[in-house]
Amino acid sequence: MTSNPKSRAPRASGFFLKPLDIITALANISGSLLILALVVLITADVTGRNLLGQPISGVPEMVSLSIVAIVFLQAPQALRAGRFTRSDGLIEVLRRRSKTLTKALETGFDLIGLTVLAAILYAHWPIMIRAWERNDFVGAVGDFTAPTWPVKAMLALGAALLALQFLARIIRRWEGEDDESV
Repeated sequence: MTSNPKSRAPRASGFFLKPLDIITALANISGSLLILALVVLITADVTGRNLLGQPISGVPEMVSLSIVAIVFLQAPQALRAGRFTRSDGLIEVLRRRSKTLTKALETGFDLIGLTVLAAILYAHWPIMIRAWERNDFVGAVGDFTAPTWPVKAMLALGAALLALQFLARIIRRWEGEDDESV
């Protein structure tokens, strides 16, 4: 009697992986909505500047802050979907020769990613807290100001989700899920 891999009992890791994937997807959607909001804002600014001679104050500041937020909100989904930027030439050659070695190298890559993101979070956390406590802002008082802590919080959230997605890749790989794509 052969067992169908699709009919396996759910693993305990599913209680971690499924919510993580949902939160990652929501962060990705938030990043996409932020892109849409920037398109509308930039269009309104250009229209106001060229047709009415009145630009919208703070657009450059909002764009520069938003780009960082967008990258960190969407990177975890890119990793989850296998679209994270990297060179696969060597790994594909190795995959044909030794699945065990490939698994070990991929896990090493994921552990390095996890370590780098942990370092980013460790260094960024006090900066985010300080921005919140001091009410740091960008812009010019009397013209336009925007607090920096929301973007710093999005960076922390995105970095944490990306670190957890690296961990999820390791779990999926060693549990045998998505063997070819993880």
